[in-house]
Amino acid sequence: MNPVTWHFPYPSRRMPVMAESVVATSQPLAAQAGLCMLLAGGNAVDAAIAAAAALTVVEPTSNGLGGDAFALVWDTHDLHGLNGSGRSPAAWTPDRFNSLREMPAVGWDTVTVPGAVDLWVRLWERFGRLPFENLLAPAVRYAREGFPVSPVTAAAWAAAAPTYAHLPGFVRIFLPGGRPPEPGQWFTCPEMAETLIRIGRSRGKDFYRGTLAEKIAACAAADGGALTLSDLSAHQAEWTTPLHMDYHGIRLHEMPPNGQGMAALMALGILAHHELREYPPDSADSLHLQIEAMKLAFGTAHAHVGDPDGMTVAPRDLLDPAFLGKLAARIQRRRAQDSSPAPSPDRGTVYLAAADRTGMMVSFIQSNYAGFGSGIVVPGTGISLHNRGRGFCLTPGHPNRVAGGKRPYHTIIPGFVTRNGAPVMSFGVMGAHMQPQGHVQMIVRIFDYGQNPQTASDAPRWQVLEDGTLALEKGISPGTAADLEARGHRITGGLPPFGFGGAQLILRLEKGYCAASDHRKDGCAVGF
Repeated sequence: MNPVTWHFPYPSRRMPVMAESVVATSQPLAAQAGLCMLLAGGNAVDAAIAAAAALTVVEPTSNGLGGDAFALVWDTHDLHGLNGSGRSPAAWTPDRFNSLREMPAVGWDTVTVPGAVDLWVRLWERFGRLPFENLLAPAVRYAREGFPVSPVTAAAWAAAAPTYAHLPGFVRIFLPGGRPPEPGQWFTCPEMAETLIRIGRSRGKDFYRGTLAEKIAACAAADGGALTLSDLSAHQAEWTTPLHMDYHGIRLHEMPPNGQGMAALMALGILAHHELREYPPDSADSLHLQIEAMKLAFGTAHAHVGDPDGMTVAPRDLLDPAFLGKLAARIQRRRAQDSSPAPSPDRGTVYLAAADRTGMMVSFIQSNYAGFGSGIVVPGTGISLHNRGRGFCLTPGHPNRVAGGKRPYHTIIPGFVTRNGAPVMSFGVMGAHMQPQGHVQMIVRIFDYGQNPQTASDAPRWQVLEDGTLALEKGISPGTAADLEARGHRITGGLPPFGFGGAQLILRLEKGYCAASDHRKDGCAVGF
């Protein structure tokens, strides 16, 4: 008998899950954690928190207890946004980074206050039904008793290991035996289990004001970091009103700045001036218009979006139809335009969606920013801290310039769609600045071309990269690629499948839901 291999040479063609209550995540064990809450009488918010907590354990390559999160919640009547991104240490000043050409990639000078744990608590306080400790129980069990590492996570783990191999704390927790775990290898993290228990019992207070906060601050002080107990204790997630863009009979909702959801809204507002539906969905004509709209939206967002307290242009002005009409007029049907450079890429994000039989729907995203984030693991806790501070820039006068007590430009964005005031879809696409591009592609495929969520997820994608080149996923025809190149698009190759962003989508049906999950990660949709 030949040994089992962990190669998957064939494109995935998954079937969507149709059910009355559903959970879709980037990892099957986390999806099951959410489903357990629904089966126990919990609602979609309970399911989302349980899945999010489990993801910090079973997919540590993309998110962790020391990361940020955002959520959009349809409570059966209204849509609510919760910004769980943390601020930079108060002691950070531009002078601290003067000797650098760009923000650091690892270490304490990338660590902003982690907001995910507080976001879980705020969601639960407002909408949760089950006891908070119960929601964290699956994550505790996976951390204490272990779990088999899934294939895509194992590949990401192996790819990240060289970046962090010089950091002893990281090696001790995440490189057991001095190496990353292989697919199917059992991984445990008892320290993380104890931390999750503390978070559950204290309802998050321990993480920001108690023993865990003291350990985080002590670790920073010992290693020259600026993060303090005062920075942690001052943090609180903020409820906010989502922004929206009307497009061909539906309304796309995104979180307002400091997130980059603005780019997706602007791109759709630009596309509204061009009739995509007269072209086939995978044609060069359709893709060209989408790509050009995205480049214009990115150029605007990267110039103006940051912490809203530091922005000089109001978000509503960037979404003004007259302004977007002027941008749309710059698109030439047969010629590509130059694009502005995008922010540094991240590869450390998980997205999940949940919906229940009452009509509550959740769109939720959580991230380390890049892989395992900063590489700093707080001793005795299993807490790996993100490197979200890398999202700042060093340009004097820019609204996103690094400073103390400030939220950076954020790549992670949950998406939500309504029609005539009623919920239609919760969805998201992971992966750096692929995210608004993925949002646009999902909206166009489902609502312009009538594709079902699984087909829209399976379809090959395009991505404008940080250097202005264009990546095309395998499956886009050579003829289409040649046509795009003839229009002036600089096409590059070599991007791995997960570089085009995993997606999860939940579409509301007349009764129940259709949930889709992406093959580009270890994605899974479950329901009952």
